[in-house]
Amino acid sequence: MASKWRKAKLALGLNTCLYVPQTSEDSSPSNDVAAGRFSDVASTSPMLSPTGLAADCRLPTTPTPSSSGLRLPKSGSKSSKVLLKRTCAICLNTMKPGHGHAIFTAECSHSFHFHCITSNVKHGNQICPVCRAKWKEIPFQSVASNLPHGVSRINSVGWPQDDAWMTVLRRLPSSHMDASRQIASLFHAPEPAIYDDDEVLEQQPEIREKSTPIADAADNDCTGTLEVKTYPEVSAVPRSSFHNNFAVLIHLKAPHISDRQNGSRNHTILPRISQNSRASVDLVTVLDVSGSMAGTKLALLKRAMSFVVQNLGPSDRLSVIAFSSTARRLFPLRRMTEIGRQQALQSVNSLISNGGTNIAEGLRKGAKVLIDRKWKNPVGSIILLSDGQDTYTVNSPGGNHPRPDYQSLLPISIHRNNGASLQIPVHAFGFGADHDASSMHSISENSGGTFSFIEAESVIQDAFAQCIGGLLSVVVQELQIKIECVHPSLQLGLIKAGSYPTSMTADARMGSISVGDLYAEEERDFLATVNVPVDASRTETSLLKVRCIYRDPITKEMMTPEEANEVTIQRPETTRQVVVSTEVDRQRNRLHAAEAMAEARAAAENGNLAGAVCVLESCRKALSETVSAQSGDRLCAALCAELKEMQERMANRRVYEESGRAYVLSGLSSHSWQRATARGDSTDSTSRVQSYQTPSMVDMVTRSQTMVMGNAPRQRNLQPAQSFPARGQPR
Repeated sequence: MASKWRKAKLALGLNTCLYVPQTSEDSSPSNDVAAGRFSDVASTSPMLSPTGLAADCRLPTTPTPSSSGLRLPKSGSKSSKVLLKRTCAICLNTMKPGHGHAIFTAECSHSFHFHCITSNVKHGNQICPVCRAKWKEIPFQSVASNLPHGVSRINSVGWPQDDAWMTVLRRLPSSHMDASRQIASLFHAPEPAIYDDDEVLEQQPEIREKSTPIADAADNDCTGTLEVKTYPEVSAVPRSSFHNNFAVLIHLKAPHISDRQNGSRNHTILPRISQNSRASVDLVTVLDVSGSMAGTKLALLKRAMSFVVQNLGPSDRLSVIAFSSTARRLFPLRRMTEIGRQQALQSVNSLISNGGTNIAEGLRKGAKVLIDRKWKNPVGSIILLSDGQDTYTVNSPGGNHPRPDYQSLLPISIHRNNGASLQIPVHAFGFGADHDASSMHSISENSGGTFSFIEAESVIQDAFAQCIGGLLSVVVQELQIKIECVHPSLQLGLIKAGSYPTSMTADARMGSISVGDLYAEEERDFLATVNVPVDASRTETSLLKVRCIYRDPITKEMMTPEEANEVTIQRPETTRQVVVSTEVDRQRNRLHAAEAMAEARAAAENGNLAGAVCVLESCRKALSETVSAQSGDRLCAALCAELKEMQERMANRRVYEESGRAYVLSGLSSHSWQRATARGDSTDSTSRVQSYQTPSMVDMVTRSQTMVMGNAPRQRNLQPAQSFPARGQPR
């Protein structure tokens, strides 16, 4: 029998030692010698250490009736190492990629047939059969048909060993490992009919419908109060003159968050907002894991999600939906405590890419998580990312459907015009050149969210960082602006508020703007027009009264000002020179630019790219001649730079299809909501297109870039918010 083994070895040309199985017909002394040689190998092999095979050696069995096993070589020769890598130490068969057998490589670098090692682990063995190293991350196996969509069988970590975000996975105390291993059973658990299994929140203040005067809340150390200013188009109108479409600017600035900690879990010097001084968030991320996300895209998505997880606090909750041909909730809303973050990171890292793109199903489950939840944090939002086009719900143009029905992608339950009190914005991120920008913009617009265009794959983390920098700094909710005419013969004309809903009474004497949430230090500007009448009997005319009411997301109290902000103008006999307000002029420029972008986009969609470029160029020249542009206004310069960029992206049909459409739609989303979106290089500190960024957004993007670069953190200089300069005296 021994000679047969030796002949087989020689025939295969293997430079290794085999422990020859002992049988009843082969009991010569040579076998004892062979056993002795194995002892020599065990004591001299460089692969065997006190933590390796020498301490506890169990030889794998062979099909022979007697005890047998694989012998290790005396020398660490190249051929022997190759053999070890190509041979499964459990079944002793060769391992060749692409031959119908999955191969599992452990964290100690040893490889095995997947079915062999999962069987080994299933019986409680969590150490490497070769080197006896204890594994922290183990494989598991289930019937293929029962695998949840978009979830890998192997619960392993694929990021580099020095990745700062993944240290939490390796440093988790051993007492927590049992909870971490339960993630496997969670993946396979059937989803409930109602998603009311969200993790319980700490006790929250009850909502108070009684209004509190803003002056009484002025000593609040956390947020301060909402700033309201009004600016008339001109400060004086002759008594005998009638002024048609007289513009009044209403400027708002949200309070700041004063409790900003220096330092963080990552030992940076960047400020971090304390959990106690801000409103907690319920966040659902709906992630595309279709086949087109394979490779670098999925790896960068996982890295970006790990950044999100690490920057959520213990009172914030996260749920993740993965979708391709179907959608699957990876886990319910879970608090991001140390254990919650660990399990969330493992869940995200288990994602694999395959299948088609069913955006509607992903959004349906994402919305269901927030609608069915039993407990509610003050802020709720959905982040949607996709790199493709929905292939299951949207009808292709043609026949009875001349245009795709993008509204069918968004569940009616979170449509902002559905009349429900629950507002859940979807912040959509189009990833790469092949995503459907029109559908993503439609989803965000109809839900009250923003649309960002991630053109370069590497900036996905920065784009997410900017978004959560805002979501983690909400200081105003349910904001309503009330406008009332004062002069008896005055009527409101237009209320220009972008995408924000407006209303007006039948007699046009009163109007309102529904603004909703504001991030810390975020600004909003709205223009209302009136027809100023002739008034020969007075030296000044009161035009409007502006009042705001909103809810404090931390105390849950409704806040109202003690006095309304009144807009008045002087009525002299004559005026020598009319000086137009720079503040009003710059907001007119913003509205003019947004209208030009929309007009150019419509022309481009109709195939008239030359006409689209002409519209943008005409607007750019008009802006450069305005009062605010000539005074060096930052917003006007940024608008001109953005219009120029859009012109270049409409150079031809190919360029427009690849990036022009998405860039324009992201710009429209930003200007219509007056909220920062990612597009082009907008997250770069040197970009001229940084409209509406808040300090919290800048801090979060800086933290993201610091972690990616691995350098010492540097504070980015925050440019003044490009919606209103800190100059001029309001009326």
